[in-house]
Amino acid sequence: MIAIETKQLAKTFGSVQVVKGINLTVKTGEIFGFLGRNGAGKSTFINMLTGIIRPTYGSYSLLGGDGASDEIKRRIGVMPDYSTFYSSLTALEHLKYFSALSGKPAGRDKCMQVLRRVGLEAHANKKSGSFSFGMKKKLGIAQALIHEPELIFLDEPTSGLDAESVIEVQHLIRELQKQGITIFMTSHNLDEVEKLCTTIAIMKEGQIIRIGTIEELRAFYRSSISVRIKHSPIPNSELANLRQFLESLGEDLSMTDAYLHISVNEEKKIAMMVRALNQMKIDIFRVDVEEPTLEEMFLEVQR
Repeated sequence: MIAIETKQLAKTFGSVQVVKGINLTVKTGEIFGFLGRNGAGKSTFINMLTGIIRPTYGSYSLLGGDGASDEIKRRIGVMPDYSTFYSSLTALEHLKYFSALSGKPAGRDKCMQVLRRVGLEAHANKKSGSFSFGMKKKLGIAQALIHEPELIFLDEPTSGLDAESVIEVQHLIRELQKQGITIFMTSHNLDEVEKLCTTIAIMKEGQIIRIGTIEELRAFYRSSISVRIKHSPIPNSELANLRQFLESLGEDLSMTDAYLHISVNEEKKIAMMVRALNQMKIDIFRVDVEEPTLEEMFLEVQR
């Protein structure tokens, strides 16, 4: 099943086209990472999908139906900006209020259960006006979950959180995926996106420039793979043959008594090296592979 599908979705403000005819498909159950610099059009694109603004042209569907319909809107969750909360309402009152707006009113027990999931149970009866930035982030996630949506939009879900809370929210995101919920998230924490997301799209100047799994993106951007192998001493009788074999596989070879380092252009050549060392009865203690990070690939797209 398809959770999100857009066809030539675009938005123009005056003479400026902010989103330029995007075609996108997000499968049910994915954690989909949506990246781009500030001003790339990410927020405008998400605001169209969540019904905050209307597209200039193009179409979109959510959960197999008309994304603008009330029936579909009741099946999605959106983490709002922290400033949209009412300072005079408690966390518990917020969830009761937002669940009623969604058409699925939640009782105290259900609200407390959701607050417990995001680490706010102890603050259920405190007014949101006294909350820290990070606590408001957690309340935003709770608000997105309270009506048990099938698709959730999370905008920077862990920004402003302390390290322990970041781990808790990341764990929650994984648990939601295991329950079959589709998550569409933006984040400036590229390590987080690389760790969590099943598919990643990189946006630039209103267009999606690259999309794929992290492995697919790496395969596109890497020109070589840097390999470092820690091994037992190489017998002198094998040294010349091994060096000749390794030089046939890659470049920038360096060898010491305990390590060899080489750059290759295909993963299968790593397996060939390991087999050759095993055949020479050389023990392999560790294989380290350096590949482009999501941060490096993101910066390459933005050039």
